[in-house]
Amino acid sequence: MPLPLYLLAVAVFAMGTSEFMLAGLLPDIASDLGVTVGTAGTLTSAFAVGMVVGAPLVAALARERPPRSGLFGFVLAFAAAHVVGALTTSFAVLFATRVVAAVANAGFLAVALTAAAALVPPDRKGRALAVLLSGTTVATVAGVPGGSVLGTSLGWRATFWAVAALCLPAALGILQGLPAGRGNDGATDGPSLTVELAQLARPRLFLVMLLGALMNAATFGGLTFLAPVVTGTAGLGAWWVSVALMLFGAGGFVGVNVAGRLSDRRPADVLAVGGPLLLLGWPTLALLADRPAALLVLVCVQGALSFALGGTLIAHVLHEAAGAPTMAGSYATAALNIGAAAGPVIAATTLGTRAGDLGPLWASGLLVALALLVAPLLALPKGA
Repeated sequence: MPLPLYLLAVAVFAMGTSEFMLAGLLPDIASDLGVTVGTAGTLTSAFAVGMVVGAPLVAALARERPPRSGLFGFVLAFAAAHVVGALTTSFAVLFATRVVAAVANAGFLAVALTAAAALVPPDRKGRALAVLLSGTTVATVAGVPGGSVLGTSLGWRATFWAVAALCLPAALGILQGLPAGRGNDGATDGPSLTVELAQLARPRLFLVMLLGALMNAATFGGLTFLAPVVTGTAGLGAWWVSVALMLFGAGGFVGVNVAGRLSDRRPADVLAVGGPLLLLGWPTLALLADRPAALLVLVCVQGALSFALGGTLIAHVLHEAAGAPTMAGSYATAALNIGAAAGPVIAATTLGTRAGDLGPLWASGLLVALALLVAPLLALPKGA
């Protein structure tokens, strides 16, 4: 794989750390800025909404620029938002920085997904996207727990400073590793923005985006409320939450890279095998959650299956959106973040039911089941 892919993955690692790190920092932020934990929790919602809105909007604005300059600008904006967030004593300002960071993150991913696919031959797009998305899984394994430890030791602001610092080598790597020119996929040589947006009316593109949103909703619905399952149902100590998150991320790293080697030629096989296993995994996790060893093993397995299917669907969104060369990445980013925003909301509605803390796990299973009902409408290629 080309070196620029790994440089882009460094930036994705920094951004993934930022996206997930607030889970362990909210109490300290709330106390420091004089708001309730519930109010501080709106910072997560602000980031998710910024990602959904920002992906197509910023991609459309950046389509006339070479990928290198666009990616460099997004990384700098992301870093600047974290510097301001680390310095502010106002919750309103911090809230605004999360929106700015999310928009910059969305713009970066939208351009990076398209740029990564353009760096390799068509039959290696899945592997290229696996390298890029490994930044997110590594963030779950190392970045998020590391940020939590740093925040506990030095305060939540230190974590914001660390994320900003991570952006600097990524920005320099982008400048040195990516070509300065527009390339063959530039907007001036390709279809107009109107033509690219019209691709969204294609049923197959809509279906694969819907499938990606449902799968990601299941992933984030279960993951967001994993902590009370670990500490409550399983009866483990609070520090085991970080262990569970690391296992989920480790599984995701394996899953996205294994699937990356299969999704270019056999996406239907990935979905046909991984989908039912993922569907079986969520209720099994709910039923065995009171057994710590089984819980931790299943968390790792669910991470592998979730990211394997997610990575495959991202690759297929880009394939179906081939007629929108500068906007395809934003379509994939928006679809996945709609799922990331909707999943926790749907899962939260189950907490007041008889299922209690296990409700989100059952909800994730239902979301996967719904996705598998949609999947046959797509008829993905089975490959050789």
